[in-house]
Parts: sequence; structure tokens; C-alpha cells
Amino acid sequence: MASPRLETYCCPNRDAATQLVMSFQPEVFCGVCIGSASISLTLTILQLLPKKGQSPRKMPKASSSSTILLLISICDILGGLGMIFRSSVWLGFPGFIANISVVNGTDVWPSTFCVGSAMWIQLLYSAGFWWLFCYAVDSYLVVRRSAGLSTIVLYHMMTWGLAVLLCVEGIALLYYPSISSCENGLEHAIPHYVTTYAPLLLVLVVNPILFRRTVSAVASLLKGRQGIYTENERRLGTEIQMRFFKIMLVFVICWSSNIINETLLFYLEMQPDINETPLKNIRSAALITWIIMGVLNPMQGFLFTLAFYGWTGWKVDLKWRKREIPWESMSSSTAGENAYPSPVNYQSNIHDSKKISTTDSQQTDEAISMLSEGNTSSDERLTRSSPIYQGW
Repeated sequence: MASPRLETYCCPNRDAATQLVMSFQPEVFCGVCIGSASISLTLTILQLLPKKGQSPRKMPKASSSSTILLLISICDILGGLGMIFRSSVWLGFPGFIANISVVNGTDVWPSTFCVGSAMWIQLLYSAGFWWLFCYAVDSYLVVRRSAGLSTIVLYHMMTWGLAVLLCVEGIALLYYPSISSCENGLEHAIPHYVTTYAPLLLVLVVNPILFRRTVSAVASLLKGRQGIYTENERRLGTEIQMRFFKIMLVFVICWSSNIINETLLFYLEMQPDINETPLKNIRSAALITWIIMGVLNPMQGFLFTLAFYGWTGWKVDLKWRKREIPWESMSSSTAGENAYPSPVNYQSNIHDSKKISTTDSQQTDEAISMLSEGNTSSDERLTRSSPIYQGW
């Protein structure tokens, strides 16, 4: 699981709340993390592999949104691998991990492993949060026709730059002036927790607003495409709205336990003695949510692929095949089959107005198909309802 408590545990003089959760059934907890991460990792890769009998998704042009969705899955896969590695070392070498608690120990490798593995997990999941935020931004810009593949470079700069900056800043403040003297006060810990949970809270607060505005803009686009709002277009808008809802539902399910757990642990830290009897229910709730985090955090990768693409099936096609470039396929089909009349055959003002309308409708179809990518029925209905399909 991904929690700033992992970095805090690397401090030999860790606080009592961190010691409470990290020392609670560590073998069981590490086993839960390994099991959940392994299942999620396997199913995520299975979801992303090409399937037999399925034609590659045909897009009018390459989409930055599809690239972002793939990068989110990659961050989840790499974060899951970090969880598996870290928990495996904890289970396999308990003596090695025990040296972390030695205040003036000469062996630096236990602390190095503790900090390095915790930073790896935190950095990858933080980058996933930023990519999810970029997906919401990109979806809105695509509908507004202000985004494209060129913006992916800016997304890379923002995502990796902010993820690395906040992670390094939080770790530096936590371990200042040295790892042996960290956690002497909340002035070390609070900045670390703020930098860790800032991107998570950003997604929880801002993404629903951007998704809501995107859905409204999609409805306006669909209405303005032909001047009417048909049943097919209403279904397209509903499916895009459901896709955004599924994405936020997965995110809330996987990470709400982290917020609840941190709230409970901070409340315990404020108490003079966390072992007092009146705090028993608070301690129990903190330990329960701690185990839940170990189950739900790694499952985000697989659940996100379900929200993005739906269930893609078990039949994997590992044979290499040459994929057609969409615009080459469209041009060869047009030239070979004469499916659509050539623009040069029309030289009237009526043709010019239809050409403008068709171009505008093509741009609208591209924007909608980017948002509904992965949903075959949506793409088919969109194609059949477009003016190009109808032979304009």
C-alpha cells in the first residue's frame, strides 16, 4: 500500500501512532499487500494485452487521452511491483528490517532500503494521481478543441516534475537534519504528509468539477453537430458520463481508507497516551483501515482498467501484427472503393457549406471518440450517426 507512514517508519524514533500500525501483525499485513498487488498486477497486464478476435481500436487520429490512460496503468504496475518487492524483503529478512530501529547502528543498508522502497512506491502512485488529473484536464480541452498530441509533452513535464519535486521535498523535510533525528516534532512530519496527499486531494476535489464540465460540453457538441439531440447521441453522452463516474468511484474506493486512517492516526498522535482505554475503538478503527489500505491501494491498477476499457477477456493474442495507421487506412479505402465523393467534383457554394459542416462534424466525432475510446458500441454508434457515414 502507499502511505507516508512507510517513510515515517524509517525513522528510528518514530511516533507512537506509526509504531502502532506498522507493528500490528506485520507478517499478515505484508502477505495481504503481496497477494493484492500480485492479483492486480496480473489482471492489469492481462487487460492491456491484445486479445484474439478483437480488431485494434480505430481512431481518427492518435489521442493524448489514450496515452494518459496507458501511463496511469504503467504507474500502477510499477507501484505494485515496488509493493511486492518491499513486502517480500520484510517477510524474507526480518533480521535485516529489525536493524531499522537501531538509532546509532553502523549498517546503513536497512535504512537505505526502507527509504528507497517507500519513495519508489510513493513517487509512482503520486505520479499516477497527477496523470489522472491531467486526464481530466485533457478531456475538457479535447472537447474544447484546445488539446492534442503536442500537449502530452506539457503533461509529462508537469506530472513527473511535480511528483519528483513534492516527493523529494517531503522526504528532505522529514529526514532533516538526518534520518536518526527525524520525527522529533510535527514540524518534520506535517510537510511530508501535505506533499504526499496534495495530489490525491486535488484529484478528489478538482476532477469531478472538470468531468462535469466536460460532460456538459459534450452535450453541447452533440446537439450542435446536426442541430438535434437524437437517442444515439443521448446514449453517447450518458456513456461518457458513466465512464467518468466509474473512474472517480474506483479512486474513492481505493483511497478513501487512506484519508480515514491518517485522520485517526493524527488524532491518536495528539493524545498524551494512545494506549488509554477510551481510545480502544479509535485504535481498532485505525488498524482495520490499515489492513484495508493494503488490499485496496494495489487493486487500483486493475479496477482502473475496468473503468477505462471494461473487461477485455481472457484470450490473449501474443502474435505480432502490423497495425494500420488510421489515416492511411482511410485514404486507401477512399481511393480504392470510392466510398465517398471527391471534393473536387463539387464547385458550388452548396458544396462549400457542406464541406465546412462535414469538417466540423469530423472534429466533433474525433473529440467524442477520444473520450469514449475503449467502448466499441459507442464508437460504432458515433460512426453511423456521423455525416460521413451517411454519405455527406
